[in-house]
Amino acid sequence: QVQLVESGGGLVQAGGSLRLSCAASRSIFTFNAMDWYRQAPGKQRERVARITRYGTAVYTDSVKGRFTISRDSAKNTLYLRMNSLKPEDTAVYYCHADDVTTSYWGQGTQVTVSS
Repeated sequence: QVQLVESGGGLVQAGGSLRLSCAASRSIFTFNAMDWYRQAPGKQRERVARITRYGTAVYTDSVKGRFTISRDSAKNTLYLRMNSLKPEDTAVYYCHADDVTTSYWGQGTQVTVSS
């Protein structure tokens, strides 16, 4: 059973930064891609950033230039660096990964940005 464990969320003022981490229980290169999603209260879950096995990264428009997805294969860990945070970035952030047969989710970490 694959486990994805997020950490790094918290309360930050607008304009501040946070780095989220997602530790995987197996090699991250066994996944086709890994993503960060977020879900704000009353809203649908949306994908924020994605990185493929080959290192190609894509972002939703609202975070381009502010968020950076990266990974450390030695630590089997996915990261999301979030700069210039805005109150509208407030949400539960989830790590996601998929391989040929299965989709995996972490438990989520809360990010709250105060104005």
